[in-house]
Amino acid sequence: MPATRNILPELEARGLVADVSNREELGAAFEAGNVPHYAGHDPTATSLHVGHLIPIVIQRRLQLAGHTPIAVVGGATGMIGDPSGRSTERNLLDRDTLAKNVAGLRAQLGRLLDFEPGPAQAALVNNADWFEGVGFIDFLRDVGKHITVNYMMAKDSVRSRLEDRDSGLSYTEFSYMLLQAWDFVVLSRERACRLQVGGSDQWGNITAGIELSRKVGGAHLFGMTAPLLLDASGQKMGKTSTGERVWLDPELTTPYAFFQYFVNVDDAIAPGLLKKFSFRPLAELDEIIAAHDVDRARRLCQRELAKDITRWVHGEEGLRRAEVATRLMFGGSLAELRDADLEPLAGEIGCTEVTRGELEAGIGVVDLLVRTGLCSSKGEARRLLGQGGVSVGDQRVSGVDRTVTLADLGTESFLLLRSGKKHYRLVRAR
Repeated sequence: MPATRNILPELEARGLVADVSNREELGAAFEAGNVPHYAGHDPTATSLHVGHLIPIVIQRRLQLAGHTPIAVVGGATGMIGDPSGRSTERNLLDRDTLAKNVAGLRAQLGRLLDFEPGPAQAALVNNADWFEGVGFIDFLRDVGKHITVNYMMAKDSVRSRLEDRDSGLSYTEFSYMLLQAWDFVVLSRERACRLQVGGSDQWGNITAGIELSRKVGGAHLFGMTAPLLLDASGQKMGKTSTGERVWLDPELTTPYAFFQYFVNVDDAIAPGLLKKFSFRPLAELDEIIAAHDVDRARRLCQRELAKDITRWVHGEEGLRRAEVATRLMFGGSLAELRDADLEPLAGEIGCTEVTRGELEAGIGVVDLLVRTGLCSSKGEARRLLGQGGVSVGDQRVSGVDRTVTLADLGTESFLLLRSGKKHYRLVRAR
């Protein structure tokens, strides 16, 4: 059992608290015993992304302090879409797509929180379970009458959209706040949930749930939000420089790409992200940050951040794969690696297949450079070779007559061909 269940001071020290209702009461509730809490995730895709990690890391920290996390997958609310933090309405999903997305989120949440039996065992629920079969008239009578339109319009998430004449706010989206508020009430009744956590753009929805519980004579509830993940320019984090989302699904964003995303965050935000996402003690992180500030060129904070968050999201094997790929991409050799280490990287850096018979006979390096696409023509390949810009494995190639053979394999089946400093291709012998 942790030394203290009141983890609020540590959450604040890690920069994970933006708003909290009745702070002193919530701290006392933490200290008194287990405080079940929830965070919701609408299944708008088959995978969560980096932006979803903030409420989940809060839940994991609360769980480690002895408080039960409840992960809610929005099988019902996902059919509408939350307008909070958005300037346009979400696309409505059909039931088949929604079911597929729900399954994907369930699998990921099962890896990020601890669902093994224990005093703070995580629970996973779908709000479709309590919304299915509820009629529109019943919902208006039992829920809608307790929250005034004036109250809802005062929330930033609603007011900002109403003030935008181009996009506006549909009645469908306007009703989302009531649905999320009812989630909170249902969870408080059925699972003794006392706290909802989320990003700061969820504050209006969370406080609506607190108010609804009060109006219907329910339990006294609490809300807590964390600052949104923003990059050094103030934009939401979670997209690469090319505009692609950084997903938690290794099939959508490889562990290597995920690792590199955090290795490359700006110096200005790296220490804060390390405190948010690393599960190491704050005193240890303060030492890392101090060393980082002495020589920022070493990117110490970024490297430790990338290790810790990749280990949490993708496990030890995913971290190992990411570090192997990083080592190769920055000039490392294949020494002590096996085929199993390189198989996952084939899609990351590209792979060209050749037969063992071809390698046994020898393939001219000029031909191989063209065949792998590292050079567009034999003339370009010869010029690059003449400049000393080609390596087979970790050996620089010095002449255009060099042939690549089975002896060049770095593992049972793979060799690494490099062109310049930043272009690589795996070659696999079948």
